[in-house]
Amino acid sequence: MAAAAAAAVGGPQPPQPELPAPGLALDKAATAAHLKAALSRPDNRAGAEELQALLERVLSAERPLAAAADGEEAAAAGGGGGPGAAEEEALEWCKCLLAGGGGYDEFCAAVRAYDPAALCGLVWTANFVAYRCRTCGISPCMSLCAECFHQGDHTGHDFNMFRSQAGGACDCGDSNVMRESGFCKRHQIKSSSNIPCVPKDLLMMSEFVLPRFIFCLIQYLREGYNEPAADVPSEKDLNKVLQLLEPQISFLEDLTKMGGAMRSVLTQVLTNQQNYKDLTSGLGENACAKKSHEKYLIALKSSGLTYPEDKLVYGLQEPSAGTSTLAVQGFAGATGTLGQLDSSDEEDQDGSQGLGKRKRVKLSSSTKDQSIMDVLKHKSFLEELLFWTIKYEFPQKMVTFLLNMLPDQEYKVAFTKTFVQHYAFIMKTLKKSHESDTMSNRIVHISVQLFSNEELARQVTEECQLLDIMVTVLLYMMESCLIKSELQDEENSLHVVVNCGEALLKNNTYWPLVSDFINILSHQSVAKRFLEDHGLLVTWMNFVSFFQGMNLNKRELNEHVEFESQTYYAAFAAELEACAQPMWGLLSHCKVRETQEYTRNVVRYCLEALQDWFDAINFVDEPAPNQVTFHLPLHRYYAMFLSKAVKCQELDLDSVLPDQEMLMKLMIHPLQIQASLAEIHSNMWVRNGLQIKGQAMTYVQSHFCNSMIDPDIYLLQVCASRLDPDYFISSVFERFKVVDLLTMASQHQNTVLDAEHERSMLEGALTFLVILLSLRLHLGMSDDEILRAEMVAQLCMNDRTHSSLLDLIPENPNPKSGIIPGSYSFESVLSAVADFKAPVFEPGGSMQQGMYTPKAEVWDQEFDPVMVILRTVYRRDVQSAMDRYTAFLKQSGKFPGNPWPPYKKRTPLHPSYKGLMRLLHCKTLHIVLFTLLYKILMDHQNLSEHVLCMVLYLIELGLENSAEEESDEEASVCGPERCHDSWFPGSNLVSNMRHFINYVRVRVPETAPEVKRDSPASTSSDSLSSLHNSGTAQVFSLVAERRKKFQEIINRSSSEANQVVRPKTSNKWSAPGSAPQLTTAILEIKESILSLLIKLHHKLSGKQNSYYPPWLDDIEILIQPEIPKYNHGDGITAVERILLKAALQSRMNKRIIEEICRKVTPPVPPKKITAAEKKTLDKEERRQKARERQQKLLAEFASRQKSFMETAMDVDSPENDIPMEITTAEPQVSEAVYDCVICGQSGPSSEDRPTGLVVLLQASSVLGQCRDNIEPKKLPITEEEQIYPWDTCAAVHDVRLSLLQRYFKDSSCLLAVSIGWEGGVYVQTCGHTLHIDCHKSYMESLRNDQVLQGFSVDKGEFTCPLCRQFANSVLPCYPGSNVESNLWQRPSNKSIRDLIKEVEELQGRPGAFPVSISSETNLSKEMESVMKDIKNTTQKKYRDYSKTPGSPDNDFLFMYSVARTNLELELIHRGGNLCSGGASTAGKRSCLNQLFHVLALHMRLYSIDSEYNPWRKLTQLVEEMNSQQGNEEQQPEVPILYHDVTSLLLIQILMMPQPLRKDHFTCIVKVLFTLLYTQALVALSVKCNEEDRLAWKHTGALKKNACDAEKSYEVLLSFVISELSKGKLYHEEGTQECAMVSPIAWSPESMEKYLQDFCLPFLRITSLLQHHLFGEDLPSCQEEEEFSVLSSCLGLLPTFYQTEHPFISASCLDWPVPAFDIISQWCFEINSFTERHAEQGKALLIQESRWKLPHLLQLPENYNTIFQYYHRKTCSVCTKVPKDPAVCLVCGTFVCLKGLCCKQQSYCECVLHSQNCGAGTGIFLLINASVIIIIRGHRFCLWGSVYLDAHGEEDRDLRRGKPLYICKERYKVLEQQWISHTFDHINKRWGPHYNGL
Repeated sequence: MAAAAAAAVGGPQPPQPELPAPGLALDKAATAAHLKAALSRPDNRAGAEELQALLERVLSAERPLAAAADGEEAAAAGGGGGPGAAEEEALEWCKCLLAGGGGYDEFCAAVRAYDPAALCGLVWTANFVAYRCRTCGISPCMSLCAECFHQGDHTGHDFNMFRSQAGGACDCGDSNVMRESGFCKRHQIKSSSNIPCVPKDLLMMSEFVLPRFIFCLIQYLREGYNEPAADVPSEKDLNKVLQLLEPQISFLEDLTKMGGAMRSVLTQVLTNQQNYKDLTSGLGENACAKKSHEKYLIALKSSGLTYPEDKLVYGLQEPSAGTSTLAVQGFAGATGTLGQLDSSDEEDQDGSQGLGKRKRVKLSSSTKDQSIMDVLKHKSFLEELLFWTIKYEFPQKMVTFLLNMLPDQEYKVAFTKTFVQHYAFIMKTLKKSHESDTMSNRIVHISVQLFSNEELARQVTEECQLLDIMVTVLLYMMESCLIKSELQDEENSLHVVVNCGEALLKNNTYWPLVSDFINILSHQSVAKRFLEDHGLLVTWMNFVSFFQGMNLNKRELNEHVEFESQTYYAAFAAELEACAQPMWGLLSHCKVRETQEYTRNVVRYCLEALQDWFDAINFVDEPAPNQVTFHLPLHRYYAMFLSKAVKCQELDLDSVLPDQEMLMKLMIHPLQIQASLAEIHSNMWVRNGLQIKGQAMTYVQSHFCNSMIDPDIYLLQVCASRLDPDYFISSVFERFKVVDLLTMASQHQNTVLDAEHERSMLEGALTFLVILLSLRLHLGMSDDEILRAEMVAQLCMNDRTHSSLLDLIPENPNPKSGIIPGSYSFESVLSAVADFKAPVFEPGGSMQQGMYTPKAEVWDQEFDPVMVILRTVYRRDVQSAMDRYTAFLKQSGKFPGNPWPPYKKRTPLHPSYKGLMRLLHCKTLHIVLFTLLYKILMDHQNLSEHVLCMVLYLIELGLENSAEEESDEEASVCGPERCHDSWFPGSNLVSNMRHFINYVRVRVPETAPEVKRDSPASTSSDSLSSLHNSGTAQVFSLVAERRKKFQEIINRSSSEANQVVRPKTSNKWSAPGSAPQLTTAILEIKESILSLLIKLHHKLSGKQNSYYPPWLDDIEILIQPEIPKYNHGDGITAVERILLKAALQSRMNKRIIEEICRKVTPPVPPKKITAAEKKTLDKEERRQKARERQQKLLAEFASRQKSFMETAMDVDSPENDIPMEITTAEPQVSEAVYDCVICGQSGPSSEDRPTGLVVLLQASSVLGQCRDNIEPKKLPITEEEQIYPWDTCAAVHDVRLSLLQRYFKDSSCLLAVSIGWEGGVYVQTCGHTLHIDCHKSYMESLRNDQVLQGFSVDKGEFTCPLCRQFANSVLPCYPGSNVESNLWQRPSNKSIRDLIKEVEELQGRPGAFPVSISSETNLSKEMESVMKDIKNTTQKKYRDYSKTPGSPDNDFLFMYSVARTNLELELIHRGGNLCSGGASTAGKRSCLNQLFHVLALHMRLYSIDSEYNPWRKLTQLVEEMNSQQGNEEQQPEVPILYHDVTSLLLIQILMMPQPLRKDHFTCIVKVLFTLLYTQALVALSVKCNEEDRLAWKHTGALKKNACDAEKSYEVLLSFVISELSKGKLYHEEGTQECAMVSPIAWSPESMEKYLQDFCLPFLRITSLLQHHLFGEDLPSCQEEEEFSVLSSCLGLLPTFYQTEHPFISASCLDWPVPAFDIISQWCFEINSFTERHAEQGKALLIQESRWKLPHLLQLPENYNTIFQYYHRKTCSVCTKVPKDPAVCLVCGTFVCLKGLCCKQQSYCECVLHSQNCGAGTGIFLLINASVIIIIRGHRFCLWGSVYLDAHGEEDRDLRRGKPLYICKERYKVLEQQWISHTFDHINKRWGPHYNGL
């Protein structure tokens, strides 16, 4: 190989004579074979040289590059811009040479045979569907391709499917990343043993050819790259070059897919340094090579990189590990020389060095020198290839090639090192890139493959300083966007923070680098190195401090901020990703005692960084007012490592805590955040816009809370446990600005807070204290307890789905933390605390999901309001939790009233934090509690129940956590002596509770009521001390006290006592006497906390002496205190519980409580109520009354609404309606009365002012989807299963009509059938009526309404003004009688002959309407316009079937078919038969009656020629039969036996003048039944075989002369057979016979059943029609007696019919003319047709009349089967895989949603298909989203999913990727809505689709 390489160095050699000119492939093959032979000789010099020469010529980089240099020429040269012929030629040569003369494909196959396929390594790009199994994965990034996943066994594992964001590779077979048990069948075998060794000569040619090929590629890349001039993005040029190179890179990619053998050759080539040196140094005389080398050097320089030889400053090519250089990044990223820094300058480095320049920041001396950032030296093809890959911004093809090589272990290591070497360069390119998103994804695509492997990461860390490189690169990256921090001391601040507005942060450009860093920190070996390296830790803390205090908010005090910045997203994301996640990664390795050292390191450097930060921002003791930052990552690092140290590493907390002064500084900012949260919720920041609320929410939101608020609270808990409690408590109240409020006086002045905010700020302060004192998340709870507490809190707020619960429980953000979502502990805790509620389906209600709801015992024992308050993002959730708790107590009978939040016992504190409880036992807190209790008792303003609740909670906490049982004696002795200075004697709450306070001196405004009172006699204000035991301290001393304490601490801890605290805020707290309007008053109090509590009990219960110590009755209570009675209840219960606990804790207290209760409390004197207070009291009372009134009204309104809903809104369930009465049901009333829902008047519909029904017209193809088999079709899930629509009802009818039209006269064909099976018009109404003129003005107002409606008014759409149901037309009500009056109902005794005559006459009388149409009335206009609407509802193709366009017959056909469609659909809604009977479900809501009037009116405009009227053929015998055959030339009419009887019925009835008389109706039905029956007999005769026919013919003939021969089917059948035998109908059988004839033997029973089944559909439709026209109820019956019941109901059965016989259908016949004559006449028509067309004649006779109900396609159980087949299926139009594939659930057609490839005339495919398949209604399953989408006309809506996961949840967009299973109930609901046409009414969220779906 070396020889080959050496030969390459020389210039081009003269071609050898043996070389034929490159021509045909044959020559190439011959040459290749020759060369291969030459190279196989032991002395292969000559062969090598020859090959080099050939390659030199073939792969010459010169020709194509001239062209590639600029696009136009390239297009010309390459023939239409494709890759030029030269490149193709070169590739052909390479393939031939590699194959060494054989065929390339055979060569590939041969190489593949040697593939030791241990790894899959399949590389995929973004949007690929892959799988991740947490059970099998070792690394969290593990992923499998679908094939490996399905081949492996993952049953019962925790896996999910996901769409790759950035691309990835399959890890199957890689035991570093996943457990071997999860490998698939192909990669289980460690196959290295049984794969034979690769023969040397197979790949010999490759070793020679590939180096040149790759070099050629690199030359192309060098040539093609031009530096973007002056920052003009030159992506265009880059993309051009890349397009030209596509074939070459694809060729390399194909090579990698040949398997291991070829990959190892490629690895050799790519990593061989000698090859690279020889080919690329550019030293030869080859001008081209030289030029390309120069371009390469230029590219390096322009990237701000240096090629080591040019740089003598460094002296060394590669820095040795020891070099410590202070690297400084200068202005433009150019390297500063070393002399630039002076050592004395070092401290000062953080200062700003002039404004123009970017801040320079000191990098610690331990970081490796600048060379990390600036030096690159390439030693192999691989390195330079990666360089260009980066330069070209990671083209997908190159990335895939580089990744495809990874299964080769040697390559993997080399490539990883190369990647690390280029890391800084990657960062620079990324920062400059315009497409940073795409580029980020590609970078991560590569890095995640490299860094997830622990072994590899460790190796690179050791050999290539990976950690140093990453940290340095991150630091440099952030340095580019630093600004001066404005926190605290704006002028003198030296601190710099990142600017969240910069693109780098706003677009998350940093995430690839941060995610790599997190990834490598997840490996223990790497993390340990990081935690041991002090230099790295210092640098990292430096990095973290860039984020400390970013995105500072300043409170707007005057006007609303103009521009709400949204930078807070960037800030929160940056802290979470760049600071918190690495922190969690590090924490996960500090789990055991041995890791104490690491914690000490982190804590040490963290404190140093914090100290630096406090110095930099010039912080002393007071935070600057009105500003807050939510970002304190340094505090949080410190807190989390402390927590870990105590929890897992048994470290002594005090050993890692700083001095008191530092603790006091540490607590300030987190406390500031807590106070600001209260301010934000009190609307004090409202002028800063909504974004500030957004920040407050994000801070506590589930993904952030355990990296933000939890560490903050924990840090405050640590500070509180170590600082002086009085100092801490007073700080809290000062921070919350409510100090002034804590006075006994009834009025006060607050200098820092408006009155309206006081109450909520006080609530905030107390709530914060409660949280601080009762939260145990980091103070001793185990992980499982924490998980349980979190889960209970979330479930108490609302029932939750499994996935939202997973999302809401704050997980440790680091994936390797061990607590994985869905882990074992999660599921077990969930089943312990919650019950699963399966999804319920209210028809038409919202689709519900499976929910988890807390178990009763959880409400009883574990509901923790504190945790709920901490975790709620919205305040309303707290209320929701309390409401649910209240409901539980009511339901379980535990407490009837409005309960208070229950007090929950806490887990014990960890010993290290015992000091926290001192807060509860400090005088300051007791003074506050006493004051508040007093104020509440005295009804001072500004106090709420919430305040009292929190005060009691704090008292109870104090009692629960009192230090030690104090001996009663000692306390009583030193009472009065030791408390002159202050309110209370000691600091223990238990004893302080009973301490009486007599007098208090307060400062009040002079207007306060206290001033007027006289002071108690003996006192002047200075001799106060002589008062016995007076606690006259002022609460103002809170601040003074805090100041004093702070000063003490500072003086103690710092020797420089001269550094006196600057009284920054002296202006705020005025000295007590300075404000002139304040004056001192002394109040007589004479209360203790205990006495206040007992009085409170009286006040709350509203009764005197309501409290009676329970232990006086039942001494047991004191021994066994846990009484469930006290667990739940309101304030009264809480007070009782506290008094009981106080009595338990000390005998003294018990005694005092008894004493207080004994002094029968005098009735509280009527307080002197000031006018102002009276006003507020009145207000309250009035408010209360108003509230009650409102409640009453609302309740009344609700019940009204409910009753309306019950009557009106049953659209949804066509099953159980309580219909609206359209009309009033007294038959006496001659005129129907209608109510107009717009103007509210009622009256009849009249000619001039017609009333109409609100209707929705829609085209429907549901009928056409009926099939004749019961099994519903399945959705195809393999190529073989295809659905052919030839057996649907629509298809069969279509075929029949076109067959008729081929042989018969068009106009008569159009009367012989019905249309509307597809695209028929269905009319439905909600039953409400309105005046048509009212409707018009209503539409006008809708048109002018600017509000965006979900419907388009221009298309006539509106919603019913009363019930809001969707509608689009109004159907006029025909004036006249309501129920057809009795006159019409009376059975006349006329004979059937007379009636037939009358019917004929009535039909022949044109326009014989009560209203003459000629006069244009309002009514007739409306009728016409509604007819137009009906026509326009469906598409033209569903209306025009005539051969002559626009023929009247066509309209005629369309109109009676509308009636047919509506009747048939109603039948389907009833389940396909009329057995249930009863008033039709749609009965009162049906508009058939009105519809019939409209249709009849229009039908009568077209009078049928009496010649052609089928009525004649049915009722009269034609004289001479032969006359018809005379005119052969024109097509004959359709024989009457081919007519569809139901269509004839509708034609006859609609031709009659309305209203119709009942006896005429019956007459028509009787006549038609004879025809129908004859058709049934004919069909039967055709179905059976020759012998049967002969037998029947014979038996029937015998009975022909019996008296009821005309009513015996045997006789009639025999006659039919004998008549038809005259023609050719039964001939020509022989061959086809078997196909048509069923082999069953016909028994009389089966024949009778056949005849009945044949006739039933007609009887059903006729009965429905009769029911609608004459308002008769339908009888209900069993299925087997349906025929007899319907026929008697229709009057076909003679009334005297005896029911004993078995029923026979023939007895219903009533022939108008002698049966045999008319039958023979009918048969004659058939015979004359079958003379010529026997086949068709027979086909037309056998009608399939038994259609089954329509169904949607049957879906498979598991969604994955659909997904795997369809998501890779290609579109039939463009053969690409569509981006959004969908499948129609009605017919199974595969369509592209929004696919432009399939667009036709601006209609996308789904919309087109919905028109063709469903006449405008389409139901599609979106494959990639598992969601069903409904298209209805011009609107669409997302319906929801019918596939749910194991927890009963949808997975829209397959985000979670869990296995989904069909939910039969939902699918049933969907099908029901489709069949009943109620999509429009039930689904609420419709939007226009603009034909774009």
